[in-house]
Amino acid sequence: MMMMMGRWMAIKNKKASSDAKKGVALAKYSMEIIKATKLGGSDISANFRLRTAIEKAKLGGLAKDSIENALLKGSGQLKSDNVEEVTYEGYGPGGVAIFIETSTENRNRTAGDIRSYFNKFEGNFGQDGCVGYLFTQKGEILIIYPSSLSFDDVFELAVEAGAEDLQPDEAFPDSKAVIYTAYEDLNAVCQALTKLNSAVKIESAEITRIPSTQAEVTTVEVGKPLYKLLAQLENHDDVQQVYCNAVVEDALQSTLEALL
Repeated sequence: MMMMMGRWMAIKNKKASSDAKKGVALAKYSMEIIKATKLGGSDISANFRLRTAIEKAKLGGLAKDSIENALLKGSGQLKSDNVEEVTYEGYGPGGVAIFIETSTENRNRTAGDIRSYFNKFEGNFGQDGCVGYLFTQKGEILIIYPSSLSFDDVFELAVEAGAEDLQPDEAFPDSKAVIYTAYEDLNAVCQALTKLNSAVKIESAEITRIPSTQAEVTTVEVGKPLYKLLAQLENHDDVQQVYCNAVVEDALQSTLEALL
């Protein structure tokens, strides 16, 4: 079975405890809360992205006072650090397109670090726009629905709520589904969906980027430096999200993860 990677998750899951010890993951949780609050407000009953960010932060071990400080910074009640959001782009081994979102106090330092990672692991650090057009920003909502509803029922609800697409969840195809929306409609679709049918529960709501093309990775020779590059990027203090358009067979993916 082929796996479309999209958002780089394997390293995030594998390195979570290590990142927390260094404080990297905690800083990223805090920044996501700030961003979600700035865009959708501090009311978690209306801002589903913020609700997801807070739940992840709690599970990841972010302290209560740190969560509260992030909320205050996002709402403008507390002075925020001099941080700007900058994106970087490039190609990894095998022509895999890579798009990186960062929050940084020093864009020259961050760009230098990211450039060095591409050089080290057989990639090419590119100019703005070189791969960005291949990724479309979307809202991504993971929902849970009861057995009394069929997938078709949920599809109709999603369309009525303003969703653009609905796909069954790979792990739980009979009880979970993933809704895609225009990124600016994320909270509106969440609210409409819960009003249409209270039995449908929202597990998470996030902003993501969907690749429009695929780059198939079929060998360890290509996959090993690619995975090491993605891991290095993911573990950088300033990097918030890493996206790529790689497609990898399940067996090869397991092999590559074992090499990290």
